[in-house]
Amino acid sequence: MGVRQKRIAVHDLEIGMFVSDLDRPWHQTPFPIQGFYLRSEDDLKAVSSHCRWVMIDVAETREALDNEQGSVRLFHRRGADRGAGREALQLPPLSIREPVSYEARTPLKKEVKASRKLLIDAEAALARVFSAIEAGHAPDLRPAVDVTRKMVDSVARQPHALLWLSRTRQHDDFVYRHALNTAVWALVCGRQLGLNEGLLNHLGIGCLLSQVGKTALPRDLLLREHQLSAEEYESYRSYVQRGCDMLEHAGLSRAVMSVVQNHRERHNGSGFPRAIKGDRIPLLAKIAGLAEFFESMIAPRGEQQPMTPARAVTLLYDMRNIEFQEDLVEAFIQSVGVYPTGTLVALSDGRRGMVVSHAVEKRLWPSVMVMQDAACQPLKSATIIDLARHNESRAPADHLFIDQCLPHGTEGLEASRFDTTGAESRWSVTRLISR
Repeated sequence: MGVRQKRIAVHDLEIGMFVSDLDRPWHQTPFPIQGFYLRSEDDLKAVSSHCRWVMIDVAETREALDNEQGSVRLFHRRGADRGAGREALQLPPLSIREPVSYEARTPLKKEVKASRKLLIDAEAALARVFSAIEAGHAPDLRPAVDVTRKMVDSVARQPHALLWLSRTRQHDDFVYRHALNTAVWALVCGRQLGLNEGLLNHLGIGCLLSQVGKTALPRDLLLREHQLSAEEYESYRSYVQRGCDMLEHAGLSRAVMSVVQNHRERHNGSGFPRAIKGDRIPLLAKIAGLAEFFESMIAPRGEQQPMTPARAVTLLYDMRNIEFQEDLVEAFIQSVGVYPTGTLVALSDGRRGMVVSHAVEKRLWPSVMVMQDAACQPLKSATIIDLARHNESRAPADHLFIDQCLPHGTEGLEASRFDTTGAESRWSVTRLISR
């Protein structure tokens, strides 16, 4: 059973429906996220005051779904009902002790240039750790700790640089890529929360090492980790405890080990290995779990079709206080934007490109690297458009905005060809590795 969109007048809306599109651009409404469930009469009134009709998600038959394979809209609602009917858990607001207020101290272009080799070094450090563990040797964690410190420094200076690099470069191994990208998402979220650099270091190394237990699982099981039988899933779940056992004598701090042990626990107790919930889950592990889930949605293993980052953000928003604490979800969205770095988009004038960065106060108007014209033809050089600045002095009717998100791998949208100014880049992963 899949889902499709259905147009409906606002006076026919009911509580429980999922609104997936409006009769006007999202940025002209107060709704904080693109796509949401109607949970109360106040939600109904809010929609009615801004729209005459909306699009909702409705179930469709398998035959209809098969007839529309390849449609951009198909996977946008995948998992959209994850929170429906699940028990919510409300906690007091998060309180960060002595929060740090970070400012972007380095321009994006400069930070990308300075950190371009950092993720390659991080992957190499992880490879050595995993190889040592697989061989039954005690791993030397010093290179991984050192590269984590450099990642924290980079995120503290400029949060978008590592996001850009992690979304545009190709990694050689899924487990390393998953761990690295999870660490980057988590560090950006931790920065938004005001965690000091010591805690960010614990968070980063914990995310990098959170997947080591998977080295003890059969490769075939990992390749099918989203399509496992009940018996296979029980075996898969053991990777967390296996990882803790492997790292028990590695001299890691309690904070790092708490991330490894608890990154798969969930706010409502539906996680593993201990099914703990709420305040029993350490804060760093909560952040790591949210980041790991987000990365698994936008870059899944195997043939599973990825969500667009924007749709994954929508899913997270709907899961607040169910699988993930509301404060953390909101902080994550504030840190990565409604259209996270790396999202492929089509603008309202037909041009297409990739989101480069965003401003917290203008979440629906990020900076976009435009790579194709309105006819989907490649541009000789990419152009960076800061939508917030572009629209600042224009009338609403003349605003340029994101019309839709495009699926991962859309032909012709290869941001790795360019640097963050839009110029064709002299750098490539192949060239860096061969040096």
